[in-house]
Amino acid sequence: MPALTAVFVAALASTAPGARAASAATGHDMYLCAGVNRDYIVGAKLVTLSGLYRRTAKGEYEHFGPNYPQIFAISFDPRNHKVFYTATINGCVQTSDGGETWRISTSWDMTEPKDVCVDGNAPDNVYLALPDGIAVSNDRGGTWVRREKGLPARGKYTQTIKVDRTRAGRVLAGCESGIYLSENGAESWRKVASATATVTQLQQSPHDPKLWLATTQNEGVLVSRDGGRNWKRIGGLSTEHAWYSVTFDPTHESRWAVCGWQYGIFTSEDGGKTWTARNQGLPDYHGAFRVSVDPDSGRLYFNLWRRGFYASDDFGRSWHFEGIEGGTVYNFAYISKGAK
Repeated sequence: MPALTAVFVAALASTAPGARAASAATGHDMYLCAGVNRDYIVGAKLVTLSGLYRRTAKGEYEHFGPNYPQIFAISFDPRNHKVFYTATINGCVQTSDGGETWRISTSWDMTEPKDVCVDGNAPDNVYLALPDGIAVSNDRGGTWVRREKGLPARGKYTQTIKVDRTRAGRVLAGCESGIYLSENGAESWRKVASATATVTQLQQSPHDPKLWLATTQNEGVLVSRDGGRNWKRIGGLSTEHAWYSVTFDPTHESRWAVCGWQYGIFTSEDGGKTWTARNQGLPDYHGAFRVSVDPDSGRLYFNLWRRGFYASDDFGRSWHFEGIEGGTVYNFAYISKGAK
């Protein structure tokens, strides 16, 4: 994927409306990490807005915070949702006032993280996936230390990191050499699945906390049914090309979706036993990067690289363009409106 310039860019605001206002009037706020850079080159007069977007009550997607070319992930403090952390090309950039002010909390030797995750059961603790390992903060981003005991000297590039929602300090990390598990707040790690190329995403089921899915660049899609201790490849999905993203439907236990660069999007409605390609109605270009499901409506979202994102209200049988024209959605996040 092409690299983007790592600078703040001053620009005029313009937002892309969503197609359905009804889905916004729900129990969760929706946030997106997006880079809007289609047809942009340095020095061009074309004005784009990248960084963070949130869905408004009218179903539109408004930009907020700095115009920042690459924000890969976002994670919120469950005690106060004005406090959140982002993984950016410059490091962990965080805010404590809902995005009014920001600071880079990591040092010069911790840049280009691809993921960030707050421990929901111990929210002072934040985990960061780095190109050369893993960093942890135990004081809400005040200080960061590397926690890499058990990771290999080579092969510790980390693309994705997730904390088990059932237990503080239980963390899974997807690296270029496999999946690693820590049960002591990253004090030590052990390999639980091997890979010869990067593990691209990890997801824990909202219905069964012991059920996890992982996408990989050349091992297909993996499943664990014992909390991430053991993994096996899911049948019916190719290993020829990379898979980038997988999701569960929080409104329907048996619905899963996965996407990949050459494949487009596939869905299962029987808990992964069978899979169906759901690309009809989408552009022929299948540069699939992220897939997600709205926890309130069950609406399926699907991003195409530099083509914005699409929505389906029938789990992929039909699609409509949703928003972020010319953009790539690096991640989706949903936060309960009832929280602070």
